[in-house]
Amino acid sequence: MNGAVEECIQAKEVIIRTGKGPAYLLNNGYCELFESDQKERLKRSGWVFYTIEDGQDLTGHVFALWGLAFKPESDDMREAPSIVIVHELTKRGAKCRAFDPKATETAKRVFEGNDGISFESSEYTALSNTDALILVTEWKEFQSPDFDEMKSRMKEPVIFDGRNQYNAQMLQTAGFTYYQIGC
Repeated sequence: MNGAVEECIQAKEVIIRTGKGPAYLLNNGYCELFESDQKERLKRSGWVFYTIEDGQDLTGHVFALWGLAFKPESDDMREAPSIVIVHELTKRGAKCRAFDPKATETAKRVFEGNDGISFESSEYTALSNTDALILVTEWKEFQSPDFDEMKSRMKEPVIFDGRNQYNAQMLQTAGFTYYQIGC
């Protein structure tokens, strides 16, 4: 049986037994447990870990996250995909360097006790010595970044774009490895 289907069945059993469950297990779109808006949110956050290394140990890897809030122009962290992404990455041994223009103080409370995440003063300082960038929230500040500056700060020029915000062909021409949702 497909491992994703097994995860879905296990999650469904937890939900039936307890009334709640580890929704982050549903990272592939196969499971039909939730309403469509919930499934879409889970697929968007789950897509990142599936693409990165589907369950593998990420010890020694460092990821920059741009955007922590559920939506831009807000510090609202309720149901934010960043919560699931940070949890999964740090659970697998990775470190996260995060920047959000408004939600940093809220995020510090949400991630209290998680030593795998640090909060940076700018989007570019979050990129220093990272293996990849994960774009989580589509803030205006992130729409037209200095890609040369980004590339110079990163160990590897890899972008996981959770918002389909950038031009794939332009980034590939510039030497980035670029992943988008649905592509």
